[in-house]
Amino acid sequence: MRLLVLIFTLAATTAFAGEYAVLASGARLHIDRHEADGAIVRLFYGSGFAEMNLTSLRGFEDDGLVTPPPAVIPDTPATPQVAARPPATTPLELADAAADKYGLPRELVRSVMAAESGMAPGAVSPKGAIGLMQLMPETAHVLGVNPYDPAQNVDAGARYLRDLLEKYNYGLRHALAAYNAGPGAVDKYNGIPPYRETIDYISRIEKKLKNTNALK
Repeated sequence: MRLLVLIFTLAATTAFAGEYAVLASGARLHIDRHEADGAIVRLFYGSGFAEMNLTSLRGFEDDGLVTPPPAVIPDTPATPQVAARPPATTPLELADAAADKYGLPRELVRSVMAAESGMAPGAVSPKGAIGLMQLMPETAHVLGVNPYDPAQNVDAGARYLRDLLEKYNYGLRHALAAYNAGPGAVDKYNGIPPYRETIDYISRIEKKLKNTNALK
């Protein structure tokens, strides 16, 4: 009995290949092969073997194991490649991309850019404002951008303009005044500060928006 338990245990851990030894009791043991030596039969499995009296066996059967053919993996249809949109590079493309990103009218961002820098990426004002959207260094620092990078400059400028519109309940003139003169000046005068530069700035942008039907 201990021998049978050992054989069954080892057979359970051996990969199927070889033959079956059919015991007198009818039980079948999977083995790799067998060798007969007179009345003794050696049953080989893995790296070991067991010996049994020939009278304890009825015989041997082929395991009939057929190696299945390799699985056929169907061809996966190629996923259509969608051409990536090239990154925005020109001032107008940068303006439109930033406007779309922050939910602003394209003509508004274009008009602010034109009024601020004349759409010149390398523009620097006497006061130190930088780039297409004329960001002051401290404003760029707060917004976490490099103002000398045109894409970052325009993105940050549009984001700042959006924030100003929200601050002043979407009052365009107040937001434009704050963009030009700073929120502190708008808050100080509780409206558009009496600065000629700021008044002219708002007027130029409003005129351009009216000419493009962006402001009715």
